[in-house]
Amino acid sequence: MTEKKKMLFIYNPRAGKAKIRSNLLDIIDIFTKAGYEVTAYPTQMKGDGIQAVKERRFGFYDIIVCSGGDGTLDEVVSGMMQCDRKIPIGYVPAGSTNDFANSLHIPRDMIRAAEAIIEGKTFNCDIGGFNDDFFVYIAAFGLFTDVSYETPQDIKNVLGHMAYILEGMRRLPGVRSCRMKVESDELTVEAEFLFGMITNSTSVGGFKRITGKYVQLDDGEFEVVLIKKPASPMELNLVMAALINRNVNTDCMYCFKTSFLKITSGEEVAWTLDGEFGGRHKEVEIRNLKQALAIRVPES
Repeated sequence: MTEKKKMLFIYNPRAGKAKIRSNLLDIIDIFTKAGYEVTAYPTQMKGDGIQAVKERRFGFYDIIVCSGGDGTLDEVVSGMMQCDRKIPIGYVPAGSTNDFANSLHIPRDMIRAAEAIIEGKTFNCDIGGFNDDFFVYIAAFGLFTDVSYETPQDIKNVLGHMAYILEGMRRLPGVRSCRMKVESDELTVEAEFLFGMITNSTSVGGFKRITGKYVQLDDGEFEVVLIKKPASPMELNLVMAALINRNVNTDCMYCFKTSFLKITSGEEVAWTLDGEFGGRHKEVEIRNLKQALAIRVPES
């Protein structure tokens, strides 16, 4: 008798209106019918995904599947990167925005996403190194970046990505900029910045193509957008209009691609990694780990 393949299925029971509850049995049934022996692990608190990957006899499994928002995926990938052995990851999105799933054309429907893990292919995509940490698709600072991890889960569940926008707009009167030096092979600049994002995604905050039309997730390069402090309220309006219209190349911004950059500042700056708090830092080094993540995606 052929030995069954083994799967660790990590899921966030609260993500995205707790959608996993009504789909859990069907999802496990799909995996079982495909010949997997499934070990299910519901996360209980922040950081559980990392520990589940690192501690639950990682070498014992053939694949790890996670279900939740981008933060859950970030934890599972971070745990994987801290292990010697790398195995494929499957993703069943259940969060409020699911930016990375959108970029990979993973279905929003949870059942179809589970089927794509079984019937699809493995895609080797880039991920980011952030000092000693990792991120899947975005590292950011400044305007809006603390919204995702400070917005209550219940509000995210009801409003989806609109929750981020509404909360961010509420904060506009108190926006602060920070003087930072950005160094890379492509650009070195020192200025007062309002916002910055280093991404490997075609969707950010639910908005598609905000970083450009020609984003590739396996080319070894990030898309970088840095917004300078506006000199006037009118200039701030131009910045907001440019972002909404996906036209990021204006006199108020720097936009470029790079595989590595170093950012330093005189004061500690709060960062977000995949929508979760990434700590406060005076100096960060961000590097592209080309094709470091093997993830299951639809065949076409």
